[in-house]
Amino acid sequence: MKTFLMKKLFVLFFILISVFPALGQEGFLFEKGVDKVVIPFQFINNLIFIPIKVNGIELNFLLDSGVEETILFSMENKKEVSFFNVEKITLRGLGEEESIEGLKSTNNILEINGAKSPNHLLYIVLDQSFNLSSYIGIPVNGIIGYNFLKNNLVDINYQRKKITIYRDIAKNRKKIERKYQKIDITVERFKPYIAGSVVINSVNIPVKLLVDIGNSDAIWLFENASKSIKVPTKNFEDYLGKGFSGDVEGKRAQISKFAISNFEFYNPVIAFPDSTSIKNVKMVMDRSGSVGSEILKRFSIVFDYPNRQLFLRKNGDFFSPFSYNKSGVEIQHNGLQWIQETVHLETVPIVKSGEIALKENEAYNNFKYKFELKPVYIVANVRKNSPAACNGLQKGDIVVSINNVPAYKYSLDKINSLLKSEEEKWITFEIERRSQLLKVKFQLLNVL
Repeated sequence: MKTFLMKKLFVLFFILISVFPALGQEGFLFEKGVDKVVIPFQFINNLIFIPIKVNGIELNFLLDSGVEETILFSMENKKEVSFFNVEKITLRGLGEEESIEGLKSTNNILEINGAKSPNHLLYIVLDQSFNLSSYIGIPVNGIIGYNFLKNNLVDINYQRKKITIYRDIAKNRKKIERKYQKIDITVERFKPYIAGSVVINSVNIPVKLLVDIGNSDAIWLFENASKSIKVPTKNFEDYLGKGFSGDVEGKRAQISKFAISNFEFYNPVIAFPDSTSIKNVKMVMDRSGSVGSEILKRFSIVFDYPNRQLFLRKNGDFFSPFSYNKSGVEIQHNGLQWIQETVHLETVPIVKSGEIALKENEAYNNFKYKFELKPVYIVANVRKNSPAACNGLQKGDIVVSINNVPAYKYSLDKINSLLKSEEEKWITFEIERRSQLLKVKFQLLNVL
């Protein structure tokens, strides 16, 4: 979902599936003679999106180390994809609502340039309202996790926006070990966990965290995981994201320090999801929460599942400050509209024989109109007592302009970046509500 100052978690999936998962999947295997594969990715709202072919058709996937299975949704525009051995199943995950219907399909082929995953198990969400695309602003067709990461050395370079999958051979391993710091992890229930520590109210607390690149926040902590984990006094209630089973609510606060190995981060803004939202999450023993992309993007990372290791190297964002969405408003893509735009043309007159031109090569200015499809944005959520709420912005408002710039000229990522400003800027929204145009002005305020 990111971006906002404190990157929002748009979707975080912990999947409980009513059928036993197929453990025999091979994952991605290199083609003969290939030792590495490079995949460019889009990095939006602190989340990684990669193209993968499914049974010959290219789809766009969120890469998420916090999921076990490969999940597809928003397939209404990809009806040409064929699936095999389909049966109905039930999906349940984060959120307060009930489970939803889905499909299970086996013997699928997933491909990236130079590597292939045969006999791939897919879960397909049938509910079309479950649509990650509207929160991200680009088409998103699925989520992939364990089966992408399980076999090889997977290097994620956040600054270059490239993933390099290395075959685990001596040459590649030596290159990584020379440049990165090695940290031991565990892989439990097909997900990676790391040991760290947090300082809350001057108390240093050891924590076991899921390494979750599909979580756009810095850290999630579960209050009931330890008597020492308590929400700081200065906090606010917030919408944390959407899971399979509905909205995820919780609190945000700032803590003194977070550490992994000898890497230390000061004053991160973290989230405490409420117990209702995580009631369907099947916890591994001693888990305290998750470390997400607001922390992980400050490194280049290599996942090594077979050897239970994680390799980290600081990048240029390591010392970037932590912040959060001070406006309290969540914006969502809500379809497309036709916009008429004026195109300026310059033409040079042709001088016929016998005619005299006033100026040689004098340009005549002409205009023509063109129509283009542009995004429509709406207010998806407004945090209680936030600057946006206190100044009258409401859920469902259609965003017409932001700071006097038509909203359609922004990408969703640009809007979120504007709202995450570290400065306490004034923002003016022109909105449409029940066919009336209104202006709402508010200041980004730090309540932590």
